Amino acid sequence: MRAVVISQPGSVRLENVKDPVLVRDEVVVKVLGCGICGTDLHAIHEGLPTVRFPLIPGHEPFGEIVEVGAGETALRVGDRVAIDPSLHCGVCARCQQGRGNLCERWGAIGGTRSGAWSEFLAVPRRNIHVLREDFPFDCAPIIEPVACALRGVVQLKPQLDASALIFGAGTMGMLLALLLNLKGVGPLTVVEKNEDRCRIARQFLPATVIGPDDLGDLQTELVVDATGDPVAMEAGLRHVAPGGTMLFFGVASPAARLSLSPFDIYEREITVLGSKAILNTFTSAIDTVHRHAALFRPLIAKPGYPLERFNEALAMLQSGSGVKIVIQPG
Repeated sequence: MRAVVISQPGSVRLENVKDPVLVRDEVVVKVLGCGICGTDLHAIHEGLPTVRFPLIPGHEPFGEIVEVGAGETALRVGDRVAIDPSLHCGVCARCQQGRGNLCERWGAIGGTRSGAWSEFLAVPRRNIHVLREDFPFDCAPIIEPVACALRGVVQLKPQLDASALIFGAGTMGMLLALLLNLKGVGPLTVVEKNEDRCRIARQFLPATVIGPDDLGDLQTELVVDATGDPVAMEAGLRHVAPGGTMLFFGVASPAARLSLSPFDIYEREITVLGSKAILNTFTSAIDTVHRHAALFRPLIAKPGYPLERFNEALAMLQSGSGVKIVIQPG
């Protein structure tokens, strides 16, 4: 089969690789599409501590089951499915405490094992979520990022009518804004320096969208960084209202460092939180996307990009001219 392979950071190309082999407790899925995101860019350009090379990236897959093991009764060939990329060992102390996203042996499809920028993908059956026949399948590319964003919302525990400021109008920033609005959070302000992203955000978000120079002395009860940029993170801390909460959601470079004042955090009694990956939110993400398909559909760039044009897809993501960019291997 064909697949995009990162041989090492900075070196990525389309290759012919072996088809996945069906093993016990797994199924083989024909990949119909896979979203790309900023984490993929980190893996391609600089690597991440958990990434193992060579690697086929792609952790936002959906597709159709083409092979199941002998004796499988719940899953069938032809089922259309979404795939939770999270790989938890289930036996370490954190997993036993229900904190699988902090698993001591944490892994991910597209991170620590082959991902979905490929024609076929072997998937542990526990990661498979069958989509109902009436699911709006054109919205499947947004399920995994919504699951991640919902984890962030769970961490924030937002109150009705709480004011919020989100740094970044990329995919995750926009999804967080939409989900917080559904929770009754507002007023919402989104800050973004990329003009293309500002234009898109103003079109689709129930929020005031501004540039970094327009922040002034704005302070809100909730502040979220969805950029992973240390400059934005430091700015975010300055704009948390006393007694408010700062959520670090964006994936920063492992080498990034912040300059902050512990006294300021103490004096204003700020809560600082992190949000990593997905934890018990994938099923609710499917339900949310199903119920609010009209809200999410405009964020998905169409048409998708075939494997041989993956570089164009990456360029579109980096330019900010699209929100959810999709690789379609077929």
